Amino acid sequence: MRFVNRLFSPQWRLFCRDVSSYTQGQSPEARIREYFYYIDHQGQLFLDDTKVKNFVTCFKDQHFLVFFFSRLKLNQSGRYQQDFPFLSLCGRERNFLRCDDQPIVFTHLLSEAGHEERLSYCGGGAKLTVPFRPESLFMQPASGRLYHPGPERGGGVGLVRSALAIELSAHFEYAAGQESTGQPTHFTWAGHRHTLTKELAKHFPV
Repeated sequence: MRFVNRLFSPQWRLFCRDVSSYTQGQSPEARIREYFYYIDHQGQLFLDDTKVKNFVTCFKDQHFLVFFFSRLKLNQSGRYQQDFPFLSLCGRERNFLRCDDQPIVFTHLLSEAGHEERLSYCGGGAKLTVPFRPESLFMQPASGRLYHPGPERGGGVGLVRSALAIELSAHFEYAAGQESTGQPTHFTWAGHRHTLTKELAKHFPV
């Protein structure tokens, strides 16, 4: 998806530091309200104009987060598309979203006896998950950040937040002499050695 790739290029993120003017709750047409949000690289959601963004000021209500992210899609509304590339429609509300890296951020790995392992994202607990696919993990060479396939409506790729990425990194295997500079080649998990597919490399053109 080259369109999505361009949205997350360093040049695009630099441009989006100075977003178009807006007013939270503005009504561009009758009975329509518009709100603007930002998600950081730890998966914390904020009103975009919150001055101090930390755990205290982020949204924590799981019901709201599930409602918000289950409706997330590319912004093709014709409004604020360059600054806020994603949109979540909630009834008569248009919720525009921009992000530090990706709109989907995986925060926890959920394991339950007798069930497949799943990655949970964006504060949704067990209600916002995708199956864990170890072979599909991808470490981006330039940033060292870790990614995993995500919901297609959110661009098809999600960032693994740093705390979880550190836990998973112990299971990577590198080619001889490439431990500090190269990409991992294999990932060993639950007794299985997976060859990494690098299928997500297409989202991060050099």
